[in-house]
Amino acid sequence: MKRGIITVLSIIAALGLIGWILSNNKKKNQEKTAIVAQGSGDVAVRTATISKTPVDLDFSVNGNFQAARQLTFSAENSGRITRIFVDEGSHVSKGQTLAILDAESLSADLEAAQATYQNALRDQERYTSSFATGGVTQQQLDQAKLNSRNALTRLKQARIKTGDANIRAPFSGIINKRFIEQGAYVAPGNQLFQLVDVSKLKLAVTVNESQVANLKVGDAVRIKSNVFPDKNFTGKITFIAPLADNSLNFPVEIQLANNTGGQLKAGMYGSAIFEFPSTAPALTVPRTAFVGSVSSNRIYVLESGNIAKERKVIAGRVIADQVEILEGLKEGETVVTSGQINLTDGTKVIAIK
Repeated sequence: MKRGIITVLSIIAALGLIGWILSNNKKKNQEKTAIVAQGSGDVAVRTATISKTPVDLDFSVNGNFQAARQLTFSAENSGRITRIFVDEGSHVSKGQTLAILDAESLSADLEAAQATYQNALRDQERYTSSFATGGVTQQQLDQAKLNSRNALTRLKQARIKTGDANIRAPFSGIINKRFIEQGAYVAPGNQLFQLVDVSKLKLAVTVNESQVANLKVGDAVRIKSNVFPDKNFTGKITFIAPLADNSLNFPVEIQLANNTGGQLKAGMYGSAIFEFPSTAPALTVPRTAFVGSVSSNRIYVLESGNIAKERKVIAGRVIADQVEILEGLKEGETVVTSGQINLTDGTKVIAIK
């Protein structure tokens, strides 16, 4: 009996101790809450003081060298390859014969087309004479003239095909690949040769919207190659895409001016270094100062009493992580760079480091 009373008293004492601890913790939490409440709900933000800074527009991008012209051309007629005059690595000139296609069937087609055309001409002459004496109608004469024109068209096509029996280089360059062997039979569409013109190389790169705004066709560009790190090459911009690609970048092509001895090859990597004259310092703010994105043109500015006021600005160039401000801010003002999601116009804030 006595032991049971002691157990009950121990449980009561333990419950009392737990209640006291919970009550004490609650009191401390209320005190902390009261301290926070005394801050009048100030929102913690990060800030930056804006100033004029030098604008460095220089930048470099990597790309790869491409041949000025590259073409894999195919057979236009069916036939057997009787002779091949070039091999991979051969230098060829425009119009040079690279291979000869068996022209026996093509010659037969040409002879047949010539005979058909001669017959059509004789028929036209005969119908013309008969029409003068009333022997044929105007419709019959017109049909004879149409037959002559069609026969002439077929004759011209046959002559072209016969000429195509000699496979010629469409431009000067180097045979990079040969897809045929002597004696092989080819059909229209079969690949014959891959011809590459490396007399002039071009460096293909992509730039973003802020970079492309400072470029124009004809600008000189300094070019470096990892293969020849001690050499500087020069080039000029020959093409700037009017439309961005799927990555919102703009393709740019730079034609290489000096490639002595053909040191640089198509497919190598290179770097284009775009250099611009120094410009006057500009008023810039961190890119993160904009609410949402730069296109919103909205920024929170700290005014007296640590009040965040929303202000409309006009943004200029985007330079790395800084944005040029054309209108709406003055040098020395403080802008919010982080925490805008918790702000409304007129919110009181506290700046944190």
